[in-house]
Order: sequence, then structure tokens, then C-alpha cells
Amino acid sequence: MNQESFLGNLFGRGNSYWLTRFVILRLLGFVYAVAFLIAAQQLVPLIGEHGLTPANHFLASIHTQLGSGMAGMLQVPTLFWFGISDHALLIFAWFGFGLSLIVLAGYANAVLLAILWAMYMSIVHIGQIWYGYGWEIQLLETGFLSIFLCPLIDGRPFPKCRPPLLVIWLFRWLGFRIMIGAGLIKLRGDPCWRDLTCLYYHYETQPIPNPLSRYLHFAPHWFLQFETAWNHFIELIVPWFSFGPSAARHIAGVLLVSFQVVLIISGNLSFLNYVTIIPFLACVDDTFLRHVLPARLVNRAERAAQQSEPSRINNTIAVALSILVIYLSAAPVLNLASGRQLMNYSYDPLDLVNTYGAFGAVGRERPEIIFEGTEEALITGNTQWKEYEFDAKPGDPNRRPPFVAPYQPRIDWQIWFAAMASPAEYPWTLHFVWRLLHNDRGTLSLLSNNPFPNAPPHYIRARLYRYRFLPIGDRAWWKREPIGEWLPALSTEDPEFRRILTAMDWLD
Repeated sequence: MNQESFLGNLFGRGNSYWLTRFVILRLLGFVYAVAFLIAAQQLVPLIGEHGLTPANHFLASIHTQLGSGMAGMLQVPTLFWFGISDHALLIFAWFGFGLSLIVLAGYANAVLLAILWAMYMSIVHIGQIWYGYGWEIQLLETGFLSIFLCPLIDGRPFPKCRPPLLVIWLFRWLGFRIMIGAGLIKLRGDPCWRDLTCLYYHYETQPIPNPLSRYLHFAPHWFLQFETAWNHFIELIVPWFSFGPSAARHIAGVLLVSFQVVLIISGNLSFLNYVTIIPFLACVDDTFLRHVLPARLVNRAERAAQQSEPSRINNTIAVALSILVIYLSAAPVLNLASGRQLMNYSYDPLDLVNTYGAFGAVGRERPEIIFEGTEEALITGNTQWKEYEFDAKPGDPNRRPPFVAPYQPRIDWQIWFAAMASPAEYPWTLHFVWRLLHNDRGTLSLLSNNPFPNAPPHYIRARLYRYRFLPIGDRAWWKREPIGEWLPALSTEDPEFRRILTAMDWLD
């Protein structure tokens, strides 16, 4: 067999992935839609002109550090270098949401997916701590690969151009790195992963539990130990079969997808598990999916395969992309082999090929910050304090944990981190208090209640509590015990408070 016929046969195998491409792009459209919806509802109060960490200050700081906007653009690529305002953030996010719905509806081409990728990258790169999660760069890498899964212009669900096999392989490579990274960070991290006891604590101490988390927390220890061992098997063994023959790949794909479904059920991990499913879908081809998808779709895929035409241009682009990914994979692979493995880290400004990991350490206890306010001008031992409730994080012990994923209340997640640190490490909490002392509408939109609807409180403080799940059957969900003060009572007249806010350029 000469080289030309070998390559023709190799690229021709992409004809077996019409349904695979269809499902990958539909799920990608869903994840993009969720991500842009979150942005549309939270960007302005978080990073808007009067947000908790204004993005215009962030960009100005980068400009100052690097000396020019062009240097900033090269280091932190974002379209918001050309201008940023609250209206721009809102229009940008809602436009991205609308484009995502087009992909979700079944229409996608390289141009549309490139626009979505560039838009979401622009948001992530100005999102600061609010967008410092592994699934953000994972969505960017997934979205970038998806650009090359489609024809340039033809946006039909089943275009003439067959799916490029090399891009399918690159999706498998992405899925492999995600799982191996998650597995290795656990084995190298918290000892409880090695003695199979981490799940004794994880369901109670994870960022945002859901109602099923309590049931899993009180499961028998033998079951939780088996579940931990199964986790290691799925993350460290199964991914290797992603590159095997079709039967092995299909089994690996089913195991990897079902594992993510279990994680979706067990807690509110934003859209992490949804975006993680996407590269695992590349493990299965049409011979598998034709048994689980509607006959109408299967028939359309079969007709498309019969009428498809090879594209020398698309194949050449896929080869060039593969060379680029192989080159950029050197640093992530070395990181996986390193004893000082980094978790969720990007090695290039565009976040094209990254390293991943999750829950390298598991907390044994759950501290929670509770913000309280009072209308009283003088604090005494009898002062009445009213609590602020957040959309998802534990607060009122009697309130049932919600199902919110794949949506992510970003401030709830950051307060989970802050509870394990000091206010000095999370200075935005001081700006948060300042905004609450003014009943700021944007800040209050991030919460589920406002205990002071008629006039802002005079003082706000933050208390630290230890939360534990109550046994199943108890009418309350949590038992909480006070640990101490996290932030003292602060008012708008406090001179030290105002000095800190002025130094941070937050006083207005």
C-alpha cells in the first residue's frame, strides 16, 4: 500500500463518526449556553464597573505592569482590550448565549465555533478569581478543538465534509489528560485517597453539596471505600483504553461517561462534568451510537456517510493542528510525570493545551462564613443580627441544599475557599461588605435574600461556623457550631475600613 492510499484509508475512517460529531457539538452548545448564561447574570456585579473586582482596574493594572496595551493583549488575550463597560459585558454575554443556542439546535461551523471560543476566552481572561477554575480552561481547549471538527462555512448538522479522524483522536488525548491528571493528583496529594477514606468527608465538605450528598455521606464505609477504589480505576486505568480497538474504546467511553453522570448526581460541580463528557464521546463511533440514538438521526448519518467527500484542505488542517497539539503537549506531559504536579494550569496565553486535576486535597471539616447585618447604631450584647442567605452555599441549617449545577453561583464557590483562609487572602470580601452596607442592587443580585429591604444595615460582620450533616431523617439538614469571628463588625464610618478600601481603589 503506497503512502497516498494509506492516508486516504486513514482519513476515510472519519466516515464512522458522523453521529459522534453530532453529539459532541450539541453537548458543546449546551455547555457554552450555560457558561454564557452565568456570565450574563453575574459578570456585572462581579467584575463590572462597580463590581467586586472591576475588570477595568484589572486591565489597567496589566497595562501598567507590561507597559502597553499590545503587550497586555499578547499576555492576556481578550477582546475587552478594545473597550469595556457594563453594557458591553451584558451585550457580549447575551450574544454568546444566543450563538450557543444555535449550536445546541444543531447548526455549527468553524467560523461560529471560533467566535464562541474567542468570546469565552475574552471573558475568562478578565474573570480573575471568579473564573480561576479548571473547567474554564477545559472549555476553552474543548472549544478550540471543536472548531476543527466542522467545515469552515457549512453549518448543517450533516454537511458534505466527513468528520476529521485526527481531531477525534485529539479529543481522546484531551480526555486522557483530564482523567490521568485527576487520578495522579489524588495519589500524590491527600493520604486519604491512598487509604480509601476520602469519601468519608468529601460529600459533606465539597464546595456546594446537593440533597443527595447527605445520603452519600452517610453511606456505609465499605461502600465509600469501594467507590474511592473505583474512582482510581476509572481515572488511572480506563483512559488508556481510549486508544484501543473499537470494543475497548466503546467500553471505556461508557465507563468514563457514566462516571461523570455519577459525579453530576453527587454534587453541584458547575458544568465541569458536562464539559468533561465531551472528549469521552470521541471514544465511541457510529456503530455504537446507532443503537442509542433516534432512527431519524441514524438514517441521516448513514446518508451523509454515503454521500461524503474527502477534503484535502480539511485533512491538511487536521494534520497541522495535530502537530501543534503534540508540540504544546510537552509541558503538560512533563507535569504529569513530575512529583510536583500542577493542577489546572495553562502553559500558553490562549489556553490551547492545559493540565488538569481535581480534589487533590479533601477537607475533613466544613467551615462556613455567615454574613450578618444589624440596623442598630450601637452594638451591645443584645444586638439583633440578621443573616444574609446565598443561593447555594449552606446557611440556614434548616434549608435543603439545592440542585444548581450545571449553573454556578460563583460567589458561593469563592466564599467556600475564603472560609478556609483569612480576610487578608480574600480582600474582595471587604468590598462585598461595603456594597452590602449600601444595599447595592448588583451585589444583592448575587444573594437569595436581603434582610434589610427598606434601609441598609448600619453594621455588617462575618462569623465562622463549623457545619456537619445531620443524620438522615432529621428535619434539619445541618448542625452548626460557632468557631469565631471572621470579620469584625464594620460600618461605613470605620476609618480603617475606609482606608483599606481607598488603597484598593474600591471606595466610591
